[in-house]
Amino acid sequence: MALQLNFAARSDVGRVRSKNDDSAYVGRYLAVVADGMGGHVGGDVASASVVLDLAPLDRNDHPDPGTMLADEIQSANLILNDLVHDNPKLAGMGTTCTAVLVDNNVLHMAHIGDSRAYRIKNNVFEQLSADHTFVQRLIDEGRLNPEDAESHPHKNVLMRVLGDVDASPELDVTSFETQPGERWMLCSDGLNAVVDDATIERLLRADKALDEICRDLVDETLARGAPDNVTIVVFETAEAEVTVDDNPKNDELTESALQVSNATNGETVSAALLRADLGSRPHLLVGAAELATDTDQIPIVTRSSSQKRAAALLHGASEATAAPQAQGAAELDEDAVPSERRSWPLLTMFGVFLILFATSLAVGFLWIRGQYYVGTTDDHVAIFQGVPQSIGPLELSSVEESTEIPLSRLPGYSRQRIEAGLPAQDLNHAREILVDLEAALIPEAPPVSPSDPPDDSIPLAANGVTASASIAGATAGATGGNP
Repeated sequence: MALQLNFAARSDVGRVRSKNDDSAYVGRYLAVVADGMGGHVGGDVASASVVLDLAPLDRNDHPDPGTMLADEIQSANLILNDLVHDNPKLAGMGTTCTAVLVDNNVLHMAHIGDSRAYRIKNNVFEQLSADHTFVQRLIDEGRLNPEDAESHPHKNVLMRVLGDVDASPELDVTSFETQPGERWMLCSDGLNAVVDDATIERLLRADKALDEICRDLVDETLARGAPDNVTIVVFETAEAEVTVDDNPKNDELTESALQVSNATNGETVSAALLRADLGSRPHLLVGAAELATDTDQIPIVTRSSSQKRAAALLHGASEATAAPQAQGAAELDEDAVPSERRSWPLLTMFGVFLILFATSLAVGFLWIRGQYYVGTTDDHVAIFQGVPQSIGPLELSSVEESTEIPLSRLPGYSRQRIEAGLPAQDLNHAREILVDLEAALIPEAPPVSPSDPPDDSIPLAANGVTASASIAGATAGATGGNP
C-alpha cells in the first residue's frame, strides 16, 4: 500500500531567544526537524543548510530509500564542513536532525541529537527517538534517576550532532511498518524541555485539524515561558490517492526549477531558483530555512539527484557570478588601449608596488590586532588578541586575558573548538563565550561503589546551550496535504 503524509508545521522563536535557530520541512513523503546551535552565529545556518539539502528527497521514487536518508544526512554534514571552511566565522556550528522518509507503507527514520519523534499508533503514544545527551547516557548507565534529569545542570549537553567536528557522525537509523491513520510529531527540544509528555500526548490526541494541534502545542510552550525556540511538525499517514503528479517530469517543471534540477557541482543556485524548485510540490518550510529562502541571507545547499555542492552565501552569489564578467571586461579594455599608453617606466611601477606592499602590511597588522579568539594556554582557557596562526617563528597572537577554566572539564565538542581557536567578534564577545564555557563545565564524576565496574571517560560532542544573537525570528505555520 502506498502512503503519503497530510501535514502541518509551526516554528516560534520563543520568549527569550532573539533569533530562531530551528528549521523544519514537511511534504508528501518527507519530514525533517533540525535544531541548530553555534552561539551568536551558525545555528540558523546549520539547521537551514541541512533541511534545505534534504528537501529534494520529498519524492516516492527512490531506488533504495532504506539507505538514501542516512546517506543524504551524512552528505549534508560534509557540506557543513565546506561552509565552515569557506566562512571561518561559522566554526563550531552544529545541528540536530530528525528526519522521516516515506516508502510505500514503510517510514524510514534517521536521527541525531535531542530533537524528538513521537507517534500514536493503535491508540498507543510513544517516543520513537533516543536523546543523544550526556544526561540520557547517565540514565542509560544507571548513574542518574530519570526524575532527576530535568534538574541536572548539564541536561542540554549533546554527545552527537551534525557539524564541523565529525566527518561521519553516528546516526540512529530505524524503519517502521506503517498503516493509514497514524499520527506522528517531530519537534525540537524547545517543546519537551518545558512541556511534559502527558500534556504533549493530550494535545497530540486532540480531535482537531493538524494546524490547530501545532498551534496548541506552540501556545502551551509559550505559556510555560518558552526559553528556547520551538518547532513542531505534525503529520498523519494516509493512503496515497495520486502519485503521478507528485513526481513531475522535467518538461513539466518551470524554467527556474529546471535550472535547480540540472545544476552541476560547484554552481551556486539563488534562493529564487530554490523557491521555484520547492514550489513544484506541496510542502511547508518554517524557521531559519524559511528565512533563508525569503531573504537570501543564509548559506543554503541544493542538490540534483545524488550530486551535492555547497552554495556560496546567497547574498554573495551575484558577486561570484559577476567576477568573471568583470575580469573579461578588464581584458577587453586593456586590449583597446594603445601600446604606447601602457609603456609605464619600470621604476615608477616598482615604486608604486612598494607603496602598495607597505600599505598592505600596515593594514594587515592593524586587522590582526583587531581580532580576538578563545584558545588554550597552560591547559586553561584564555582570550587571545590576534589570529591563531604563525609566520615562521613569529606568532600572530598574544594572550589578552587568562582564566581559571580548565580545558579538561569542558565537553569534548567545546574542547575541540577551543583547542582549534574559536573566533570572537570582539573582546566582549570573547568574554561572553567564557561565560558559556563556565556554564558548560563537566562536574566531577560521581564516586563509584566497589561493586560497580570501572567507568571510562565520556567524550562529549556539543553543548546544546547557545547564546542569543541579533537576528529576530518569526512564527510561521500552515496546513498542507489532504484535509
